[in-house]
Amino acid sequence: MDSEIAFDNPPYYRVYKNGRIERLKGETFVPPSLNPQNGVVSKDTIYSPEKNLSCRIYLPEKISDTNKKLPVLVYIHGGGFIIETAFSPAYHTFLTSTVAAANCLAISVDYRRAPEFPVPIPYEDSWVSLKWVFSHITGSGPESWINKHADFGKVFLAGDSAGANISHHLAIRAKREKLEPEISAIILIHPFFWGKTPIDELETKNERKRKRIEGVWKIASPNSENGADDPLMNVVGSGSDLSGLGCGRVLVMVAGDDTLVRRGLRYAAELEKSEWEGEVEIGEEICRVY
Repeated sequence: MDSEIAFDNPPYYRVYKNGRIERLKGETFVPPSLNPQNGVVSKDTIYSPEKNLSCRIYLPEKISDTNKKLPVLVYIHGGGFIIETAFSPAYHTFLTSTVAAANCLAISVDYRRAPEFPVPIPYEDSWVSLKWVFSHITGSGPESWINKHADFGKVFLAGDSAGANISHHLAIRAKREKLEPEISAIILIHPFFWGKTPIDELETKNERKRKRIEGVWKIASPNSENGADDPLMNVVGSGSDLSGLGCGRVLVMVAGDDTLVRRGLRYAAELEKSEWEGEVEIGEEICRVY
């Protein structure tokens, strides 16, 4: 029984029937660096002492000795809620490059992952991290880089895959719980949205692909009564209301070869039709992402 596989998802991970998970990707830890990489320095700090949860902060080195305020990017990593961390090579490289190009302050959030910590724990951890970032708004929070350099009039929330899904729900919660000031924009990169029934004639009918995605969600959220039609996953399904999004702008990045592409496009279309008063933009790529 210990060696029987319950769900195999190469090249990412496999889950065994006894509950053990073998992660095949995304487990390498890259340390932060105070020696500038692309002109960017980074460090790790704990945002939840109770749960020993950390984030990585990135700052352009050239402004570290100044009082200059920068736009803030809060980034939620992807990996289907199951693999990768904020400290993986791909995310360290991506955030370093992003901060160098955008001249911003970035906080890359780590959260507890399924199946050891199933949904909704990744959402709850991410919400705690967002409130922790906003606790610095008076300049008296626990992290000096944020106190000194964060412009809370320009806060951007972003993520890819599961991180994009989480970012959407954080923006909904931010408005519901009156988090202030309002998030300027969210950036959803290849958002991990799904549902049991194809939303149009262009979404894949391939049962193997559909079952794989539903299987990922089942591993991440084993207690979900509705499976992939859970409102956390099926955000553009029947009865969904996107009007409560707590931001002024949304950028949805989709990839033409990604199985999830139709959901991302439908999300943008539903936002435009809803009573949400913000501005939505679509960016389309060719590549395929997890």
